[in-house]
Amino acid sequence: MNLLLRFRPAINKISYNQNNRRDAKMQKREQGKSGGAAGGAATPAAKRGRPFGSTSGSSGGSGSAADSAAPTTLLGPSLQVHSSFADQNHKRIVLALQSGLKSELTWALNTLTLLSFKEKDDMRKDATPLAKIPGLLDALLQVIDDWRDIALPKELSKGPRARTLGVNSLVTGFGSEFEALGSINNAFPRSGVGSGSSAADSLVQKNAARVRSSEWWFDEDGLFNLDDEGRAEKQQCAVGASNIIRNFSFMPDNEVIMAQHRHCLETVFQCIEDHVTEDEELVTNALETIVNLAPLLDLRIFSSSKQSYIKITEKRAVEAIMGILGSPFKAWHCAAAELLGRLIINPDNEPFLLPFVPQIHKRLVDLMSLPAFDAQAAAVGALYNLAEVNVDCRLKLASERWAIDRLLRVIKTPHPVPEVCRKAAMILESLVSEPQNRVLLLAYENAFAEILFSDGRYSDTFARILYELTSRPNNKVASARGIWGCG
Repeated sequence: MNLLLRFRPAINKISYNQNNRRDAKMQKREQGKSGGAAGGAATPAAKRGRPFGSTSGSSGGSGSAADSAAPTTLLGPSLQVHSSFADQNHKRIVLALQSGLKSELTWALNTLTLLSFKEKDDMRKDATPLAKIPGLLDALLQVIDDWRDIALPKELSKGPRARTLGVNSLVTGFGSEFEALGSINNAFPRSGVGSGSSAADSLVQKNAARVRSSEWWFDEDGLFNLDDEGRAEKQQCAVGASNIIRNFSFMPDNEVIMAQHRHCLETVFQCIEDHVTEDEELVTNALETIVNLAPLLDLRIFSSSKQSYIKITEKRAVEAIMGILGSPFKAWHCAAAELLGRLIINPDNEPFLLPFVPQIHKRLVDLMSLPAFDAQAAAVGALYNLAEVNVDCRLKLASERWAIDRLLRVIKTPHPVPEVCRKAAMILESLVSEPQNRVLLLAYENAFAEILFSDGRYSDTFARILYELTSRPNNKVASARGIWGCG
């Protein structure tokens, strides 16, 4: 199978199989015309899907005209799909995905990859909203589910148990009577009693030696074999479908539809949950999809009345994110940190995330110690949103070991992105606003003063921090005693 997983180039066979007969007739017709005019010396036309001038006879006829019209920067085959293609062929695309046929499925995935992929500042075509193609999202998710059903290793799958009861009789009582009797009658329609009996015995022995499930046809998965090659093809299809869903999640027109689609969310969270055993690209596509949808995501959808295909709960979804957050791969734990920072913005998600705040703080502080700037940025961004949730989050973050030191290190280094340094300073200002944190933060008074006089970009923030620490301690302590009943 030749699947386009992410990029536009090197797609040479889209719609080719469906139109090759028509092209053959057209080429014969053109050759007949040119043969009649030039004494039978016909010049072959440039083939579709190849650069202009790739044929041997490109120096004459239509080939030379095509070469003169070809851009000089054309380095290889390319293909663009018009934005109206989805409107005209939306039913065919969905049916091709549901057909289970390799050629149709490949054509649909290639076409959807072109329709969903849009380069930055590419104004040549509009976005393709999912609302234009009814049933498309479910069909794509079914492709991923088909792979997930066979993703486990073969040795872990439970095979059929051999049945020995009634093995010497035609009717065994286990649902194979029709198959056994029908095979005998069809194989030996005119045989005598003796030959029929021997044929029955041999057939029974054959069935006993090679037991098959009663639903063997469904185990074939259409025209995809269940050998290693078939599993690899299924995996490629699932990765291609996940890449299309990822591309659609970048389009603003699709965000609301996808964020409210329970099956979509359950599928991507299940892929994230199985990141240890699942295909890396499939996990990455699922993670990027959920990060794009996070500002509109409400975890309560997993306990709503919408139809559920995979039993994912709110707690299980957060645990899947925590598993990715602890991953050693930079792209994964950075995306997980960004995902948590976006999810906590929605107050409805707080009850499901707050029980994991100590673990989240510890891991995010560890990420700030990494030399990778993008890991530091993701950790600071998530901590910035977590610090604004409630008092308990600010108290736990201030008491987390190395948290203050690493926030100061991000500012002193400094981080190449000024916004990251500004957020780190704002986190410190949020922490110092709590009177219970005053004792912990007074130990860093000299470090705060050093940044105040050395870096003018954040001098205002650290001036407020020092003011809170030194100028108004009595008011803060008095208010704290009134609130917490101390003294």
